[in-house]
Amino acid sequence: MSESTLGRDTPQVNARAKVLGRATYTGDIKLPGMLFGKVLRSPYPSARIVAIDTSAALALPGVKAVVTGEDAPAARWGIAHKDRHILAKGRVRFAGEEVAAVAAVSEKIARDALDLIRVTYQEDVPILSTEEALDPEAPPLHDGDNNVSHQIRFHRGDVDAAFARAHCVHEQTYTTHAQYPGYMEPMGTVAWLDADERLQVWASTQSVFLARARLAGALEIPVSRIRVMAPAIGGGFGGKIVEDANTLVAALLALKVKAPVRLVNDRLEDFLAACSSLPERITLRLGMDREGRIVAKDVHIVADCGAYSGLCAEIMHVSAMRSDNMHRLEHVRCDAKLVYTNNPPHGAFRGFGGTQMLFALNSHIDTMAHMLGLDPVAVHRLNAIGVGETSVHGWKIGSTGLLQCLTQCTQAVGWDYLRDRPKTGSRHRGFGVATAMHVSGNRTIGNWDGSTVFLKVNEDGRVVVHCAEGDMGQGAMTMLAQIVAHELDIPLSHVHVSSPDTDISPYAIGSLASRVTIVSGNAAIVAAQAARVQLLEVAESLLGVDVQDLVLAGGGVHVKDQPSKRRTLAELVRQHIWRHGGEGLQVKGTWDAQTVMFDKESLMGNIAPAYSFAAQAVEVEVDTETGQVQVLQSFVADDCGKALNPMAVHGQSSGAAAQAIGWTLYEQLHLEGGRLANTDFADYTMPTIDALPEMRSGIVESMDPNGPYGAKGASETAILPGAPAIANAVFDAVGVRIVDLPITPEKVLAALKTQAASGVRHA
Repeated sequence: MSESTLGRDTPQVNARAKVLGRATYTGDIKLPGMLFGKVLRSPYPSARIVAIDTSAALALPGVKAVVTGEDAPAARWGIAHKDRHILAKGRVRFAGEEVAAVAAVSEKIARDALDLIRVTYQEDVPILSTEEALDPEAPPLHDGDNNVSHQIRFHRGDVDAAFARAHCVHEQTYTTHAQYPGYMEPMGTVAWLDADERLQVWASTQSVFLARARLAGALEIPVSRIRVMAPAIGGGFGGKIVEDANTLVAALLALKVKAPVRLVNDRLEDFLAACSSLPERITLRLGMDREGRIVAKDVHIVADCGAYSGLCAEIMHVSAMRSDNMHRLEHVRCDAKLVYTNNPPHGAFRGFGGTQMLFALNSHIDTMAHMLGLDPVAVHRLNAIGVGETSVHGWKIGSTGLLQCLTQCTQAVGWDYLRDRPKTGSRHRGFGVATAMHVSGNRTIGNWDGSTVFLKVNEDGRVVVHCAEGDMGQGAMTMLAQIVAHELDIPLSHVHVSSPDTDISPYAIGSLASRVTIVSGNAAIVAAQAARVQLLEVAESLLGVDVQDLVLAGGGVHVKDQPSKRRTLAELVRQHIWRHGGEGLQVKGTWDAQTVMFDKESLMGNIAPAYSFAAQAVEVEVDTETGQVQVLQSFVADDCGKALNPMAVHGQSSGAAAQAIGWTLYEQLHLEGGRLANTDFADYTMPTIDALPEMRSGIVESMDPNGPYGAKGASETAILPGAPAIANAVFDAVGVRIVDLPITPEKVLAALKTQAASGVRHA
């Protein structure tokens, strides 16, 4: 028997290629006659384009093409709203918007050509806040809109009556800010026309098929005339689901020059172009009974999508609804508005709207627990939804390890025996805890959330897997290889997972909504089991024994009671080919969850096959003289259903927690008059190793009934509780509640000053 790697620490199958520098990223691709693209961006957040003169740039030796919005098709691109051109037409709506692009024989010449393009602008007064945008007198950013890009409203139960019965009611407004994805590899594309004039695209994308659809729509080309391939990807964190215009601009240039064009953002360009996470202002009102049970919830959200909507409508939907399903609620009301401004566009980021709302909700629960004289952990336990229950929005909970996550993380940091230590001197320590919920799959794009896996068993008995679910470093390829190797009982090294390719791979939505493990993992099981059936059928004819008496194991098939009577997989595959009516052994497996697309009117529906949970406990030290907050301990417990690869789960949990610490304490995009002021890592402060504690994490295995071997998503949930856990710990340490992220020393000192003046410890 080959030893299965399922449930065991397993290095990623592509790790060796990466550490040896052999993995090919978009920026590594070189093609004969390849040109280099560069983009001219608007210096203004709002202006009318009066004229563009490209003649001097075109005259520069080495320049092969200069394109503007007039060279692009009239079609617009976007998700919920098609509101954006490939290159600006008529006006610019944010500082950094793509206005023109150059293709030249070198990057230097392309950059020089940008300086020769003369754009005449008529600058307008920009709208830089949601308050300005919602003013009835404000001019619309887009024709026919009132600057509200999207709105969500729902009302379950009798919220007002429930508040009237509540023992404790609290209302607070929280603000969250944008976070840059911070991936190692900036966005890049290589595009060219092949001999048949089909558009060939290499792109650093989380979804080759969504990228193909976007190219087809914006360029007005049939999808079958476009091929999108994903090389190795140096991180995505949501920022490469709907990429910036990079892929579209590269393709437009390639169509213009009919030669390969490589367009790779440098870090400055990536800061200007990448979609950062969605800033939200959340006003939350909760009612609780004496025991801490949530009896009423009322939420108002105003979110700033920036100049274009992108995925922000879907992100705000998550903020508005997802956290409701974590608790036993009956009476819930929400009004959420997504607003256009002249700020840079925002979009998907790991956690996808959950981080924003869970900061507010967990901070609120902690506040009210103190108001009621209760342990916050006890309040979380009291309200946690259980297995077999259906949430207020119709979500069916097949598995949850939330209570175990709470126990695991609080015990790990010493919650019970360290929390009541006396606070002396200028450095005070405090503890905080928070909980989270996330989907594992999501039937909201359309009425399908499935995956298909192709398996090809070669004549040597080894397997090639074709699947278009993206691997951006989280380990999707390894997971698929583990499952196929387990089902066919062959070594992991005998399975090769091909990179996503729209010409070869079966259709897939891609790497988003923590869906890859549950949907493609299940599809891989179906495909591998189909391969088993065919292998056993061939063995039956060769060995003259009924299938029921055969065992597939150890790279071959043998008779149950006669192990020596055996055929290798290689022999069986060759026999499958070399016979009358024979063919190569190729199978497919498709899996689509039995979930329910939400009703557009009621927003009810069981949208995911599984739901993941997490809890995090932290210990912080707050310097009351400087306001500096340091995280001393962090432990996040992740309910991933079943850890198919514990090493990968711990890696994802630790990385997510580190990003949460960065968002909470250090990272902030600074806009000055709508222009981004910190556009590199020298000025945008991400936490380095010396700013982080030892990143500890634990795994809770709740064994989801719909997951492959019980597994569900394990890459996003762990980012969600970090910010409120830290905010709650700051309150525990010094008695001030920071509701406006990030938690900076200046805000802490200001709050301490206010506290000293009032003499009141603020909840």
